[in-house]
Amino acid sequence: MSPSSPAPSYAAVLRTPYASRTFGAALLGRLSYGMVSLSLMLAVRAATGSYSVAGTVMALFGATSVSLSPARAGLIDRYGPRRALPPMAGLYAVLLAALAYATWRPGGSPFLIGALATAAGACTPPLGPVMRMLWSELVADRELLQRAYSLDGVAEELLFVSGPLLVGVVIAAAPPSAGVAVSAALVLTGTLALVTSPAVRGARVARPAGTGKARGGPVAGRRLLGVAALRQAVLVTGTVGLCLGALDLLVVAFTEQRHQGAAVSWVLAALSAGSAVGGLAYGAVSWRTPNRVRLPLLGAGLGAAVAVAGLSPRVYVLVVVAAVAGLFVAPALTTAYLIADESVEAAARTRAGAWVNSAVNAGASVGTAVVGLLVDRLSPALCFALAGAPALLCAAVVARGVLARASVEAGGAVSRS
Repeated sequence: MSPSSPAPSYAAVLRTPYASRTFGAALLGRLSYGMVSLSLMLAVRAATGSYSVAGTVMALFGATSVSLSPARAGLIDRYGPRRALPPMAGLYAVLLAALAYATWRPGGSPFLIGALATAAGACTPPLGPVMRMLWSELVADRELLQRAYSLDGVAEELLFVSGPLLVGVVIAAAPPSAGVAVSAALVLTGTLALVTSPAVRGARVARPAGTGKARGGPVAGRRLLGVAALRQAVLVTGTVGLCLGALDLLVVAFTEQRHQGAAVSWVLAALSAGSAVGGLAYGAVSWRTPNRVRLPLLGAGLGAAVAVAGLSPRVYVLVVVAAVAGLFVAPALTTAYLIADESVEAAARTRAGAWVNSAVNAGASVGTAVVGLLVDRLSPALCFALAGAPALLCAAVVARGVLARASVEAGGAVSRS
């Protein structure tokens, strides 16, 4: 992965016409996602007095949000963000407000809360995929687009760090349901600010199927996961999510085993800090190797770091290893989103990005669930190794496929010469 000549800076990304306004509006709305999970979990627990009900509600909320993400992104591609986002965000905000009302006082109905949470998850507006689609519209240069995606990924990481802190501030003066209400206000305000941006007015809407081809990609209308590059990106990012979901729970087990439970926040903060540093450094480099070659290497790096983390003799060593693991997270996601952007036509970019986003979230849920079943039966060291193994295996399979495809393309070029 050798770098070439110096490239435009992150400042050049933000100086792009309408970029700062559009990005700021999207971040305001996405801050809601950094707050809503913790706020909703605490609100449901306070209203029902049951952790099991809170867990079930969060599972329903997350399941509908993740599983329907590509469908919601398809609406964006078909009708454009100006027409599709406001109804989505409006309904989502209303449902969150209803959840805040239903959980404001103890004694809330678990069935009503579960139904509202399921419906809210189904309406979650895909602000992240939309912003990445807009980046590809705003920024024509591929190197500058890499910086835009890196900046976007790092900012999103910081939102999910600052979101829980804001929840802490809110619930210090009000019931946990107030955090849910604030989340509703943020997503509605941010979405309305986003769709009024001139960048959104110029966004392209999907053409009818069969009217054109992607850059080296399939005819419009073909199933997106039939695109080999996108399918490989989804597989790798799914294992990235699995590593992250497993790591959250394994860190708790590791620190509690050593009677240092308070150190969990330090380990997870190190992971986020490493991701931010890695994302900014990675985006600032002009890479000669293609994205499809770099992605499995980044996935393998994360898998190896997670597997090694279980061998840490002390918590402070785990903090360092977590920071190293974080160095691969934002670069891997940035590369996956770049692959999604370049492997499909413009009219399908939101859906392609949503598939990558869904893979990360689904992988995280699976990782947490599987490790939850294993952590009481196996040693933490073995659980860490098992958590990192899928990323290593997937990276090897994808890398083999990439090399095979490159070999075929090279053979075809020789035969035509």
